[in-house]
Parts: sequence; C-alpha cells; structure tokens
Amino acid sequence: MKRLVLLIGTVFLALLHVPPAAGQRTIVTLLHFSDYHSHALPFYSEGQANTAGIARALAYLKPLADDPHTLIFNGGDTMNHGAPAWSDKYQCTEWSWWNGIVDAMAFGNHDADYGPEVFARCRAQITYPILSANTLDPQGQPVSQYDGKTYAVFAVGSVRIGVFALAGSDFERLVRPEFRPVPGATFADRVQVARQIVQALRTDERVNAVVLIGHALYEDDVALAQAVLGIDIIFGTHSHRREELTFIPETKTVIISPFQYLTYLSRLELTFTNDILSDVKGRLVRMDDTLPQDSKVAQQVMQMQTDLEADPQYAHLFQRIGEASVELSTQGQVSGESTLGNFVMDIIRTAAQVHMAIATSSGFREPIPPGTIHEETLRSALPYPNRILVYAMTGTQMQNLLDYSVSRSGSDFFSQVSGVRFRIKGNKAVDMQILKDPANPATGYSPLDPLATYKVATTDFQGLVAGGYKEIFAQAMYRDTGLEVRDQVRRFIQVNSPVTARLDGRITVAASKEN
Repeated sequence: MKRLVLLIGTVFLALLHVPPAAGQRTIVTLLHFSDYHSHALPFYSEGQANTAGIARALAYLKPLADDPHTLIFNGGDTMNHGAPAWSDKYQCTEWSWWNGIVDAMAFGNHDADYGPEVFARCRAQITYPILSANTLDPQGQPVSQYDGKTYAVFAVGSVRIGVFALAGSDFERLVRPEFRPVPGATFADRVQVARQIVQALRTDERVNAVVLIGHALYEDDVALAQAVLGIDIIFGTHSHRREELTFIPETKTVIISPFQYLTYLSRLELTFTNDILSDVKGRLVRMDDTLPQDSKVAQQVMQMQTDLEADPQYAHLFQRIGEASVELSTQGQVSGESTLGNFVMDIIRTAAQVHMAIATSSGFREPIPPGTIHEETLRSALPYPNRILVYAMTGTQMQNLLDYSVSRSGSDFFSQVSGVRFRIKGNKAVDMQILKDPANPATGYSPLDPLATYKVATTDFQGLVAGGYKEIFAQAMYRDTGLEVRDQVRRFIQVNSPVTARLDGRITVAASKEN
C-alpha cells in the first residue's frame, strides 16, 4: 500500500519498510498532468474537437488512484486570471475534486493569480500537499513544509519514492510580490535547493527513486538535471511542451512533458529489482473523445458553464465576434511557423507599420477552430493582453534576436514572426530577407543590412520581461504604441470575417546536408 511519509495536521502516516526477497520486482505507476489553466470543458485541440475536459481526466484517473502501486501528481498552474472566464468565476473550485486522487501538487506561477488570501483558502480545501521547496517567506523559510520537510516521501510496497517541486527561475519576474502565497515571498536558487533536497532524499530518507514534478521551463529542468546528480525522473511543466519520454543529454535523468490543459497525461511504469530502479517506461496518453467522461462531473461542469455564460459579468465573452473559414492552428509554432502565428503577427506588423514583428510562441495557447469565433475563443487563443512596443534596431541586433529565437527551438520561447523570411541552419537564422517598405508590403523583401536601422514590433512581455530577449531589446530604444495585441486581432476578425491564414514559408529549415 502506498503511504505518504509526512505530517499533515496532526496525523502522522508512518512507513513499515520490509526488505524484499532476493530478485523481488516492484512495479510502480506514476501519472502526471500540468498546466490545466481552468480548462474544465472539452475543447478543440490539435485538429480534434471534444478533447480533454476535467470529467474525462477524472474518469481516467479515479480507478488508478485506488491502486496502491500508483501515484498521481499535478504539476501546477491550475488557474489563469483573465482567461478562460471559468478561472475568474470559479478560481480553484476544482482543487477539491482531486482529493483522494492526486498525491501531491507543484506550486505554479498562475496558482498565485488571485493573491495570498485566495491561495490560503484554496489550500485549506485540499488533502494533498502543495510542494515548492524554493518558495520562501520573507524570513527565508520555505512556505510549504510538511513535518518540517519541503518534499514528500511515498511508500509503495517496499519502495520509497521521493518527490519534490521547485519554482522556475522566472517566477521572480512572473509573480508580483503582493500576489505570492505569502506577501513578500521570494524564490531561492533552484540548483542549490535541489542539491540539498536530493542529498536529504538519498541519504536521510534512503529513497529508491527521486522525482521532480514541476514547475519550470524546459531549459531550467535540463540545466537542473545536468547540474544535480540523483534525479531519476522529471515531469515537465510550465513550457506547455509535448514530449514523450526521453533522456536528458549528459544525464541519467528521463523527462516527459504532457503539453497543456489535460490534453495529455504522462504515464510511467517504474520497475524496481531488489528495490533498485532498473527500468522506466512510459508514454503520453491523449485524453481524446474515445475515452469516457465521469458523468456526474460532466453534468456539474455543464451546469457551471451555463451559469457562467448567464452571469452578466461574463456573458459578453460568449458573443460572436466573427468567423474562421479554416483552423488557425498552433501546430509547428515551437520550431517554425504556424497559421495562428502568421495570422496574428501579420496583424501586429500592419497595425504598428514596422519592418518586422516578433512574439514568443508562449502567447499562442490554443488554435482557433473553423466556425464561429466568440470573444472567449479569442481569449483562449491569446490569453495575455500584451501591448505592442516598437523598437528601432540595427540589422545586427535583429540577427541576434532571431538567432536567440532559433536557439530556443522546441520550446515556447521560439518566436513567431512577420515581415521577415529566413532559414534555420544549425542554431542560426540565415539568408534573412526583410520587408522593404512597411507601408507597402507589395514592394517585397531585401537582404538584411547589418548597419541599417529597422522598425521592429514586439509585445511588452518579450521586450521587457522575457529572459534572453529583453537583454537584446534593451540595447535599442522603443516606444509604446498603446495598442494591445488582442484588440487588434479582434478588430481584424470583426472587419474581415470569415478570416483565413496559411503557411507561407517565412521560416524554413535548411536541408540536413547543410546543417
């Protein structure tokens, strides 16, 4: 039987450890989801309608939760202020639905979206621990401690599984001080804290496997695994990355990432031989319409959605703003162009009258399906109301900008663009062509001049906040246009429906012989 070795309230759950017989094999199943962001209803994703939904995920996980050899984890980011509207109306209502199912949850940056009072109320309604070992109060003490520990140890038969979570390196920028779990909370160095925890788990707790359940960018997790020995498994979060089970280079650590919004669950099977981890197998399980929903939860979700749409505070979000004649897809946006990215970036470039527009793919969260577009559809696709900034940049600075984007290929920090065409060769953007005249795109493109000055539009997030990009943009002067991305896209849809978009070769990959 699995047991959590920590103090919750006044109840201590002890572990009875029985040495295994010679050659004894123990199989432990681990499941993980992350970045739910209040997507309670099934929705359109990756070209398929009726995907995901919390009722479907619960139906899949409930029977597994009863298995004493199974552990289930939530990687955090359960809410999202401003989009979808469900989040603003119901906040953490679903947290308690996971009681008896989830064994531990990582603290995600959006779990603080409604401030410390709401966070405290949310935490009071759940029976599973929230982990974030490097989230500290103003006195430098961990915010989340259980029996004086910042991790959890689970007993599964004779096997002990150590589980911990860490806030990402970008939380300091993303989570405003007044909204943190306690006012004035800070985020300690991930590597330093991880070393301490892995040492404690391996030496003091004598665990048989160490598991990190979130919540950080993919690059943070890779760097952590390479810097800290002894982490067996990382469940990827925060980057909204979809990745099957794979080894992190230069390590013995495996990572798997379940994309977003319950579209996938990560499912791993750990084999222990004489209590030594001997094999890890696993895959992503798609929550598509071939899987049943929990009928009771589905009915409750539909009633709550009906109430939401009838609420005068939110009813306007479900009004039609236009039509899409094709799917505006996010497919391909983390390594090349996407139809949604092309559509939005062309609108931004035209509105700002610039040579090039650029924005991280992290701002494009869902496709816009063909058919009626509601305000809520638009907000689901573009959940962040970013302002448009215009920079005066040299050709050399633009080259650095696009080279950095290419270096982030495979993550949601890869950028979508307009007004520029280039090939990806190795880790560089080559053969770059820039729009000649922002006021007259029909004049075509010309090669990038390193010494010339161009007008470049981006979001306030990318220009002022996003690590790696903001340092490049800081070398140039900018003006705030006062325009918001979502407003410009909405206006375009209203005027030009039915809207369409296509892939046009603005980003291509060099042939393998050239790489």
